[in-house]
Amino acid sequence: MKVSYSYLFSLVVVLCFTTALLGGCKNKDAHATHLNTKPNIVFILADDLGAHDLSYAGSNYYETPNIDALAKTGVEFTQGYAACQVCSPSRASLLTGQSTARHGITDWIGATTGKTWTNAHNTKVMPPEYKHAIPDGHTTIAEALKQNGYKTFFAGKWHLGDEPNTPENNGFDINVGGWEVGSPKGGYYAPWNNPKLDYKYPGENLTMRLAKETASFITKNQKEPFFAYLSFYAVHGPIETTQQKWEKYRYKAISLGVPESGFEMERILPIRTVQDNPVYAGLVESMDDAVGVVLHTLKELGLEENTIIVFTSDNGGVASGDAFSTTNIPLRGGKGYQWEGGIREPYLIKAPMLKNTPKTIDYPVSGIDFYPTLLDLAGIESKPNQTIDGVSLLPLLKGGSLSTRALFWHYPHYGNQGGEPVSIIRKGAWKLIHYWENGVDELYNLEKDPSEQNNVYQNNLKLARKLRRELDAYLVNTNANVPEINPNFDEAKSIKLRENRKNNMLPRLEKQRMDFLSKNFRPNEDWYNSSLTKD
Repeated sequence: MKVSYSYLFSLVVVLCFTTALLGGCKNKDAHATHLNTKPNIVFILADDLGAHDLSYAGSNYYETPNIDALAKTGVEFTQGYAACQVCSPSRASLLTGQSTARHGITDWIGATTGKTWTNAHNTKVMPPEYKHAIPDGHTTIAEALKQNGYKTFFAGKWHLGDEPNTPENNGFDINVGGWEVGSPKGGYYAPWNNPKLDYKYPGENLTMRLAKETASFITKNQKEPFFAYLSFYAVHGPIETTQQKWEKYRYKAISLGVPESGFEMERILPIRTVQDNPVYAGLVESMDDAVGVVLHTLKELGLEENTIIVFTSDNGGVASGDAFSTTNIPLRGGKGYQWEGGIREPYLIKAPMLKNTPKTIDYPVSGIDFYPTLLDLAGIESKPNQTIDGVSLLPLLKGGSLSTRALFWHYPHYGNQGGEPVSIIRKGAWKLIHYWENGVDELYNLEKDPSEQNNVYQNNLKLARKLRRELDAYLVNTNANVPEINPNFDEAKSIKLRENRKNNMLPRLEKQRMDFLSKNFRPNEDWYNSSLTKD
């Protein structure tokens, strides 16, 4: 068969054009795939959950299999801290990467200050003013991610200001349940009171609903990079659970053995010393159940290998004040306190795109570090308008190291739970606490004394004074507000109040503890159909 040269030339042209076209399409597809390989981020924040309120962290009473599984497959930072011992300041630090003195939210939003405080409370100093929202002009982590192509979602507790200081105006495309309050108004079982989230049926569980809303968002947005911020109201008071979970943990407490005493006096208030509250245990398990819904959704959708997961809490477990729910032993104190029980947290990061990550990391880290770490993991250059106090933990996640640095806390207020107005510096093994009531400093070596039982200030004066100078410089640099002396403080009245708490409050708490464990215990009226709900 004879073929003309013109036919061959035409055939070559067609083949070359087709190859070029297919190659171009292939390159275009490859580019599109690359654009969709940004890691998704799921940030799970518990409220008032202590460092030892999880079974993987040493509790033999609470059961948290889903969070345990996350700890097993991710990286556990064994010295993880919240940025504050109460909620709003800590939450602002998570979103801005700043320490509390710098962004100015130094107490839970709604707490009184100055003479208004001292007119109602007989205290040695008057707490200073604080900001009631994230300052204008700041770039939140949600805004930074949104500017780089992420779909952003918020569910649950906000407590960082009322209109216009809402999640929607701080970088979140969608807000489910986030408003000005810091606790679940109406409780954990519908009918609850939340203008940002209506309930579907009487007895619906709020914690599970927030998880399902988060799972729904993930499902609908699985084809684009997303940032889902699930901020539970749990395990904040009022503590509530189902009858089934209460019965389970009542039996477990009894089988483990119920100590005769479950409280002792701290400096100002009684404090719980045992984990045997079956109501709180049920609430913890419900929160873990909800975490499981989100983790299961990621697995079912095949998103596990491209999704960064964070789990942490905003402050220590409530051992004094509020519901006196848990103990943080061997750590001293709890929510609101200046000791480790008030600021040490569960701190987990799962970044599956990193291979051969350490299982545990002992380097002291803080809530301020999530901001630069997540941007680093997402490959986003940080260009915020504010100073970032945190550091990226990516070198640690890759098996490397970071230099020793100072961590700071500034809480010039009184906690409802017995905490005192303080500023704190931790550097290396050493932690110095400065008390604003009397100017006294305490110094602890956390490597030798993690329970903070031995104040070694007098034995280490040179080191203590050096740390104090560094703390003072930080406070000056951040223009920190500090308390003023209350000229009307009544010492005798204060002593009488403490004696009353020791002689009357402590026995009442012991009685309530035993009531919770009694087979005749009945829930409060606002546990609407909690014995019937399946969530």
